[in-house]
Amino acid sequence: MDPAGDPRRGTAHRILFDQPIPVDESELPLRLPDLVDFTPGEDPAGPLARVGDWRFFRRDGRWFARETNTMPQWAGSCWYYLRFLDPANDDQPWAMDAYDAWMPVDLYVGGAEHAVLHLLYARFWHKVLFDLGHVRNPEPFLKLVHQGTILGEDNERMSKSRGNVVNPDDIVREYGADALRLYEMFMGPLEAVKPWQTSQIQGVVRFRDRLYAVCRQPLVDAMDDATRRLLHRTIRKVSTDIDALAFNTAISALMVFVNHLAHLSAMPREAVRALVLLVSPFAPHVAEELWRHLGHAGSLAYEAWPEWDEALAVDDVIELPVQVNGKVRGRVHLARDASEADARVAALAADGIEARLAGQAVRKFVYVPGQVVNFVVG
Repeated sequence: MDPAGDPRRGTAHRILFDQPIPVDESELPLRLPDLVDFTPGEDPAGPLARVGDWRFFRRDGRWFARETNTMPQWAGSCWYYLRFLDPANDDQPWAMDAYDAWMPVDLYVGGAEHAVLHLLYARFWHKVLFDLGHVRNPEPFLKLVHQGTILGEDNERMSKSRGNVVNPDDIVREYGADALRLYEMFMGPLEAVKPWQTSQIQGVVRFRDRLYAVCRQPLVDAMDDATRRLLHRTIRKVSTDIDALAFNTAISALMVFVNHLAHLSAMPREAVRALVLLVSPFAPHVAEELWRHLGHAGSLAYEAWPEWDEALAVDDVIELPVQVNGKVRGRVHLARDASEADARVAALAADGIEARLAGQAVRKFVYVPGQVVNFVVG
């Protein structure tokens, strides 16, 4: 760059903005000029571009221009969670009482590629704010979960060039928003990479429709013991799975419960009410409509989450593996408090076990209640 004059006076000059030079260490820290007017204006270079005496400087007889874009998009997106704490505060970015009420963030969900972009910068900004005494925690987020990538139906990453992009709007138009939500959460573990398969949406559509039909049946106050126990097991399973972000298995438990209710001759009011609340995080639109159908005027979003009775949630009959010399050769259903003698009789009657033991002496029978049955032969 070799301008012929001062660029601030409009004389002939040429500054190559695409050829940056480092700021000399003796000039650090670089102080920004005091501004009265911070409005963006028409110049995309920002308000600092209006301060010519600061922006342009001369070194070794040549003119240079300082970078005026000192707050790129990351500067806003890296601390937005802090502004959300106190968005109506006109005097401070956030008040400390608001910070204490909400921070730190319990869970950060983002793709693996996000870890080297927003997550990295957000943590950096937060640590600087911590060192300056503006926040109380050195880390902004307590837990990180990377959701898996949803691939195209060809098992390749979705991209326009491959022509395998699935438009969610198309899915919503054809099947509804609840079906899209259910399918995405039912595809597999949250962290797993999963291929999209439109043909499989029919499965959750059938579940949604069966749920709707079950919950609109006439209700009764009575409930049989088997249904009550399954209800409490379902509440426990869905609740603990949501906490673990295991949404696919939570939906599986709801499917089992809906299938059970569909075979009843009368629909228990308590079971249906709890079912609608349990399904609401996964299919909120259907759940709200069913909640209104049950006679509630307000939104179910303000209702307490169902609670389970641990005594009722315990299975009376459990499935155990039957081993022969430590290798699983079958399975057996036993009462939770079955005696060793009863366990041995039931295990011998399990499919394939008698044939495995034929011609061999049982040297030892091992029964660990609630865990395993094992025949030691030889």
